[in-house]
Formats: sequence, structure tokens, C-alpha cells
Amino acid sequence: MAVNELETLAARLGEALLARGWQLAAAESCTGGWVAQAATAIAGSSNWFDRGFVTYSNEAKQDMLGVQAATLAAHGAVSEAVVREMVAGALARSRADLALAISGIAGPAGGSAEKPVGTVWIAWGLRAGPQRAQRFHFDGDRAEVRCQSVAAALQGALQLLQA
Repeated sequence: MAVNELETLAARLGEALLARGWQLAAAESCTGGWVAQAATAIAGSSNWFDRGFVTYSNEAKQDMLGVQAATLAAHGAVSEAVVREMVAGALARSRADLALAISGIAGPAGGSAEKPVGTVWIAWGLRAGPQRAQRFHFDGDRAEVRCQSVAAALQGALQLLQA
């Protein structure tokens, strides 16, 4: 997926958020702020993008988003439990109505039999509504895994708003 396709997705998400008078927060680990970059590449995004949290380390996830050390110890950073806590933390620490969270193994190293390179968990949550999480496995090199993660996060947020 090309960068302009990510920006197109971000623009569509922004339009859907603006139509509701809502804002977005992004809590990112393996994507390192790429969702925030795609959002802020859109002129006028300050009307719908509140903030991004780049929480690459476990300590950052705990300090900035309130992810519990016990959750990290029990499930690992790349898990449903952690991305759900990341979303809850992003909503609690922002003015956003919708938050998304991404944690994954982009590679080329760091994978395991249980969580191979390309494993990514993404969660989405509404301040006044449901939360959902999904596990993905993306193929490709580090950049491709990260790009596909951003696309899936933006698409999932758009789907949540259209539901």
C-alpha cells in the first residue's frame, strides 16, 4: 500500500469523525507514530486528530497509557489484552471519542513460534461504546508489515464508525 493510499484512508476517517464532531487518538508501538503521521498529513486534521502516543517500550506503555505491568508480564506486549489496555489508556488520557492501538512484531527479528514476525494486534474503542480487537499476520519486510498495520488500523476505525 502506498503512502498516498494511507492518506486517502486517513482523510476518509477524518471526514467520518468530523461528521460526528469527534476526535481520534492513536496509541502506537510497532508503527512508531505512522498513524499520527498519516492523519496529520491531511490539511485540517487538527479538527479531528487529538493526539498520538508512541509507546514503543513496555515502560512507555505503562507510563503514558496505564498498561498494567501484570498484563505485560502475563500476555506480552503483542497481545489482545495489551492493545485493549492501550486503547482504554488513550481514551482516558485524551479528548478523543475514538482511539486505536497497535502492537506488533515488525521484524526482521523478535518473532517466536507463537508470535511470528508479522503478528500484529490492533484494538479500537469508542469513549461511549464498544471496543474490539483483532489479530493480524502481515507478510513482507519491516516496512511492509508496519504499512499494512497502519492501513488495517485506519480501515478498522472507519468500519467502527460505519457500524
